[in-house]
Amino acid sequence: MGRAYGKGFRWGLDRGYDLIIESDADMSHDPKYLSQMLKLSKSADLVIASRYVKGGGTEGWGLLRKLISYGASVYTRVISGLLVHDVTGGYKCFHRQVLETVPFEKVRAFGYGFQIEMNYRVWKAGFKITEFPIIFPDRRKGVSKFNKKIFVEAFLLVWKLRFAQ
Repeated sequence: MGRAYGKGFRWGLDRGYDLIIESDADMSHDPKYLSQMLKLSKSADLVIASRYVKGGGTEGWGLLRKLISYGASVYTRVISGLLVHDVTGGYKCFHRQVLETVPFEKVRAFGYGFQIEMNYRVWKAGFKITEFPIIFPDRRKGVSKFNKKIFVEAFLLVWKLRFAQ
């Protein structure tokens, strides 16, 4: 998953786009939020559509999925100090300058760790990050990419980021 995001970023940069929007391909990210995302991008370098800020949420998720997802965000904030509420969310708008500055092609995380590491690197580089609330429904197509390997990768990554300073 992480390498696919990197290839998409590179594709957009190579074609001269000033804004690059990241979105899941399974139709779980509602396009109705794009106008708000673009509006907020005028005053922020990275805009994150968030399930975990006031007004945001999920629909159709079981308790375990909610605990893992929300828990990952709390865990990451506590360990790393990252001030993002939805660390694993994948509906974002990056300014070109962010992707030219943050070495996304060096991120090696396969799963949600990619999201965590990119958010962390953007934050540490001093870019302005803003989140806005979305309602995130359960996917309509496809299957979850989440597995034990992805969980362990993200769990350990947070500590690597914390102490790699």
